[in-house]
Amino acid sequence: MTILRPFSKQCIMKNFIKVLKRFVPPYKKFLVLSIITNILAAILNVLCFSLIMPILEILFGVNQEQKVYEYIPLSLDVFSFPSWKILVENLKNNFNWYVLDMIQIKGASDTLLLLASYLILFTLLRTAAMYLALYYMIPIRTGVVRDIRNQINSKILKLPLAFFSEERKGDILARISGDVNEIENSIMSSLDMLFKNPILIIIYLLGMFFTSWQLTLFVLVTLPVMGVIMGKIGKKLKQQSFFGQQQWGGLMSQVEETLGGLRIIKAFNAEEKMKFRFQKSNEAFKKTTFRIFRRQQLAHPMSEFLGTVTIAIVLWYGGTLILNNNSSIDAAAFIFYLSIFYLLINPAKELSKSVYSIQKGLASVERVDKILMAESNILDPENPLEIGLKDKIEYKNVWFKYGDNWVIKGVNLAIENGKTVALVGQSGSGKSTMVDLLPRFYDINDGAITIDGISVKDTKLHDLRQLMGIVNQEAILFNDSFFNNIAFGVENATREQVIDAAKVANAHEFIIATENGYETNIGDRGGKLSGGQRQRISIARAILKNPPILILDEATSALDTESERVVQDALENLMKNRTTIVIAHRLSTIRNADLICVMHEGEIVERGKHEELIELNGYYRRLCDMQSF
Repeated sequence: MTILRPFSKQCIMKNFIKVLKRFVPPYKKFLVLSIITNILAAILNVLCFSLIMPILEILFGVNQEQKVYEYIPLSLDVFSFPSWKILVENLKNNFNWYVLDMIQIKGASDTLLLLASYLILFTLLRTAAMYLALYYMIPIRTGVVRDIRNQINSKILKLPLAFFSEERKGDILARISGDVNEIENSIMSSLDMLFKNPILIIIYLLGMFFTSWQLTLFVLVTLPVMGVIMGKIGKKLKQQSFFGQQQWGGLMSQVEETLGGLRIIKAFNAEEKMKFRFQKSNEAFKKTTFRIFRRQQLAHPMSEFLGTVTIAIVLWYGGTLILNNNSSIDAAAFIFYLSIFYLLINPAKELSKSVYSIQKGLASVERVDKILMAESNILDPENPLEIGLKDKIEYKNVWFKYGDNWVIKGVNLAIENGKTVALVGQSGSGKSTMVDLLPRFYDINDGAITIDGISVKDTKLHDLRQLMGIVNQEAILFNDSFFNNIAFGVENATREQVIDAAKVANAHEFIIATENGYETNIGDRGGKLSGGQRQRISIARAILKNPPILILDEATSALDTESERVVQDALENLMKNRTTIVIAHRLSTIRNADLICVMHEGEIVERGKHEELIELNGYYRRLCDMQSF
């Protein structure tokens, strides 16, 4: 297992900005609205607390008569910093003039009531703005998760079969569930980090700076210490998270294997063995998540402690300024300053937490990207040719290998239109691989496969596979109705067409005997049906598609004798007037094939009709004698 080095801060920023660029652009309208409402909420928050100063002065009987304020007209040079500072001072002066004027006209009690009313109004507006800021984030959060899952599912459907021979199903399920949720949290933290929290911090700092620049400079020196210490705590979180998510994928794989192999597990009395295997992996996952959660939970109490330490230091320094009669701040302004500073601590803590979440989310992005960034080597050509079968299918000196092992070695084979060709041979001789190469489930390494002289690589995959119907040894059915399973892959199939196909496949009788007929659900993978019934539904599906090329991959080898006879009748109905490639272990089912090819270690070693091959007294004769024996 590859151990990843922890990200540096620059690397974290770079990577989660890439994540934002990939997933957020469709929702930029909501992002802009969220930013605007966050700015509004922060400004209203400062205005709310600015009302504390006149309220405190009234409550504690500050000698207002000794202060003289006059209204000052406002002006602003937007390119001059001193002009901004003068504007703020003038605003404070005019506000104090307004409060004093109200006290003289209406009295202190009524003025206090009016200020309290203003406080309620500003608080209402602030909470509304905060709600809208969160409200506009919801479409981003839910939409991004939907988009990622759609992308993963689409990619799974596009990737070649070779990709999934190297990946565990449970691990893929873990990526589309748990890892996507981690990415969701990472993106939301990223958005908070980039937009919400910095906006709040900047506006609060501006409010603090215009209240007392000396105290604010002191805060800016002491506050980063908290961030440095918090950064030390989360240094290895991303590495541990990646390892933990890999373990979660392993657990999901074990569950998937257990569900798929329950019959064998029980038959071999292996329940205890499987239980011990799962518990061992689950314990390892628990230990990893324990370390991750322990480090995460340390963030909150540590930030609380460091925040209290910082406030205590600010209290000491600010109190010293007041006690020394510093003209830049008075007692009421200092309380306002402390209130704004307290507001600043929360977004600062969230900013710190966001780093942990992003580190964990980036580990999930890596795992999801293993699917999303996987490249398929089986693609449509730029200028595809139209294809159809009128003459023949031809394998021309075809070579193919899995990894470093050659599975098909220089095979030449011509299959005439309307003829039936059977492939026989021992397990591992390359029969199934031969038929998998025709619909381009895998691409050949050398040679060519053509249909009427056109290479299968020179046409669209959809058009190529539209020519073919496949019936496998294990019928691949879906947790749906009889009707939808038979109509699978055929657009706008009518009920009459489905029934006709079922009748040809000898499936109509047992379908209508069920509770809801063609609308009866057949269960997961057709679990409510017998093996013969599942195979006949699979055959009905191929009949409805009505393909010119039929591939039968050991379609009756898993059936009992009685079921095989019924299914064989259905297959003979299906094979009429079609070009058929049959893979068979039971040689009795292919005696009447137009051509029988015997494969051995990836090569065709014999070919001919049944009687001709028997007379050769070679591989085919030995296979027949073994089955007869």
